[in-house]
Amino acid sequence: MIRNFSDHAANERTFLAWVRTAIAVMAFGFLVAKFNLFLKIAAQSLAGASGRVIAVRGGGFGDVAGLVLIVAGTTMVAVAALRFIRTGRAIDSPEQRIDDTRMDLALAGLMVVLGIALVVYVFHALLTGL
Repeated sequence: MIRNFSDHAANERTFLAWVRTAIAVMAFGFLVAKFNLFLKIAAQSLAGASGRVIAVRGGGFGDVAGLVLIVAGTTMVAVAALRFIRTGRAIDSPEQRIDDTRMDLALAGLMVVLGIALVVYVFHALLTGL
C-alpha cells in the first residue's frame, strides 16, 4: 500500500484539474487567434467582390490576446507539474512546510489583466461599430 495514498490521490486530482484548465485556456487562445484570422479573411473576401476596402480594426489585439492565452496555458501546465512534484515530496516529508503561492497569484493576475483587456476591447468595438 502507498503511504499517504489519499493525499497523493488528491495531489494528482489537483494536478489533472490544473492541466484541464490549462488546456481550456490554450483552446480559448487558439479560438481568439483563429477568429481574428477569420475576420481578416472575410474582410479581404468581401473587399475583393465589391472592390472596396474593409478595415478590420483592432486586428493585432486579437492575435496578441490569443498568443498570450496560449502561452499562459502552457505556463499553467509547467507550474502545475512543478507543484505536483513539490507537493508529492512534501506529502512524504516529515517536516512542515509553508506553501509558496506567488506563482499562482502572478498567473491569476495575468489572466485577470488579460480578461479586463478583452472586455475593454469588445466594449470599444461595440461602441465604434467595428
